[in-house]
Parts: sequence; C-alpha cells; structure tokens
Amino acid sequence: MHSERGGLPTPPSLASIQNGADSEEARNWIQKFQTHEIPKGLVELTFSRSSGPGGQNVNKVNTKATLRCPINAPWIPPWARDYIKKTPSYVSSSQSILLTSTVYRSQAQNVQDCLAKLHALVVSAASAGLVNEPTEEQRARVRALEKSEKARRRLDKDKRAQIKRGRSGGRDWD
Repeated sequence: MHSERGGLPTPPSLASIQNGADSEEARNWIQKFQTHEIPKGLVELTFSRSSGPGGQNVNKVNTKATLRCPINAPWIPPWARDYIKKTPSYVSSSQSILLTSTVYRSQAQNVQDCLAKLHALVVSAASAGLVNEPTEEQRARVRALEKSEKARRRLDKDKRAQIKRGRSGGRDWD
C-alpha cells in the first residue's frame, strides 16, 4: 500500500477529498497515523526560558519547547494543509506550523506536549474534510421528505389558485 517515512505512514496523494472512495482512503491513513507518534527528527525543536512564576528554575533552565514543522512535509496530508493554514498555529511567512509548550517544568515533557499537539492538529485537519456517504436508509428518508414537500407545495398552489379563481367570478352586482 503506502510506504512509511520516518516511522510515519505516508498519506495518499489526494489534493482534496471528492467522494466516498477518497474519504475511505483518508480514513484508513488517519487510523494508521493515530497509532504512531511523530519522531523528534521530523521537526525542528528549539528551547528557551519559560516565563511566569517559578523562582530560580524558571530563570536558569530552558524548559520552554518550541516546535516548528514545514507545512509541506511529506507526512502531512495534502488535503489537510488548507485546514492547517487557517489555524493559529500556522505561520504564513515561513509556511510552517509553530507550536510551543510551557506546561511542564521539564524540557522533555514540554517536547512531548508539543509533539502531541502537532499530532492532534494533523489528525483533526485530516479528518475535517471527510465526506460521509449516506446510507440507503438515509437516502430513502430524504426521498420521502422530498415527496411530502412536493405534495404540500402542490396543495398550497391549488388552494391559492382556488382563491384567485373565486375572485374573478364575473359576478353581476346589480
């Protein structure tokens, strides 16, 4: 099927999701991707001092993790890129995703938090454009609703026509 790059499954080369077959292929990739973690080697990590309270630890140790990843990375699905570009994490000047974490007091935990945020962002972006094919039951229900709407409209038109016919009766008022 698809090879794996850097331990991650390579997404199908769909520019956008048009139909149920594309959706199914995308769903299969998302399912595989969810079982993998993003390796540190696929992203650029930088560290700096966290802000806020914390005493000497905050002033001395570079625990804030900043993750940067190009949006055109081969493991990011092409159909998800437009969604990612609309998120606050996207930096248009460098065409990359920028995430930071200062939640934990340790650098390693903040790195894991950044990678988890990136993973969640890619999964939600890839899932956003999925097209669900309606079931036969749903199609039948829609057909029934359309039929009843057509009948109701026909009745309304007939009633209105009857009212108008009643007005032009050629009456003699003498």
